[in-house]
Amino acid sequence: MIAARRLENQVALDMNRDEAEIRHKLRGWRGIMAIRPSGIWRLTAGLTLLASALLAHHSFGAEYDATKPVMLTGVITKIDWTNPHSYFFIDVKDDKGNVANWKLEGYPPSVLSRTGWKKDVTMKVGDTVTVFGWHARDGSNWAHSRQVTFADGKKLFFGPPAGTGDGGNTPAVEVLK
Repeated sequence: MIAARRLENQVALDMNRDEAEIRHKLRGWRGIMAIRPSGIWRLTAGLTLLASALLAHHSFGAEYDATKPVMLTGVITKIDWTNPHSYFFIDVKDDKGNVANWKLEGYPPSVLSRTGWKKDVTMKVGDTVTVFGWHARDGSNWAHSRQVTFADGKKLFFGPPAGTGDGGNTPAVEVLK
């Protein structure tokens, strides 16, 4: 009789433990379910930002015309070391003295620094530069810059050659020297 009562008590304890464990798991599952929607929103927001960044990044051919090289000389008005591309802006005077501000696109800052550029040192607002590049397809004052020539004659690449941007074997046009 004592053994039977002990066995009943043990079974009851085991059932209580199992029930407590099940309740704990259910409570945890409800907690997960409560968190899950906010996690989904975070994931959705992150994927949306990634997708917009990928859509914003473009191929050379989508924006620029490799058959329309430009050579511009002007005074630097602004420099943006940003990802995925760096930009600088120059005021260019035409034959009649009219000034147009051009936006020139190139490599990201990490590539510029590896190829000899130093932020706020190599090129500064107010410097006069000559830039070789390719005009934007839309005809605006925007170009992909390949090579920048400084007043002292020093030349540095600011962007990849025309085409895919992978360097290729031959540029679409010859870089003027």
